Amino acid sequence: MILANISFAQQTNAEKEVDQAVSKLLGLMVTPDSLKLDQLLLNNLSYGHSSGKIQSKQEFMHSLLSGESDFLDDMIIGDPKTIVQGNTALVRHKLTAQTNDKGVKGSINLYILLIWSKEKSGWKLLGRQAVKVP
Repeated sequence: MILANISFAQQTNAEKEVDQAVSKLLGLMVTPDSLKLDQLLLNNLSYGHSSGKIQSKQEFMHSLLSGESDFLDDMIIGDPKTIVQGNTALVRHKLTAQTNDKGVKGSINLYILLIWSKEKSGWKLLGRQAVKVP
């Protein structure tokens, strides 16, 4: 189960759309689907991990689809903040999750920055950077 409280009082339509895109992304990180991921991610995606590793769209999709990165259902999103400026949106949140990467169980506790771009077909992920919570 993904626990995310990504709704705020008096949100703009754009903020609601971005938060829906974030929810889709989180769901796809737990249950990957290649077609849906392809539709949600921009071709020039830059996906940064807290380790410093940077992945392209293809590398990120492969890691999810192959089970190299395996997020379990108990993903918790905390303290979300969404800022929309024109056709760009920034989303910051805290991510706590259990993982099973390559069959090795683990847990993560990260701050996340997501960068979204408004395209004709909706909000698409352009960038992501994670840092470890100190």
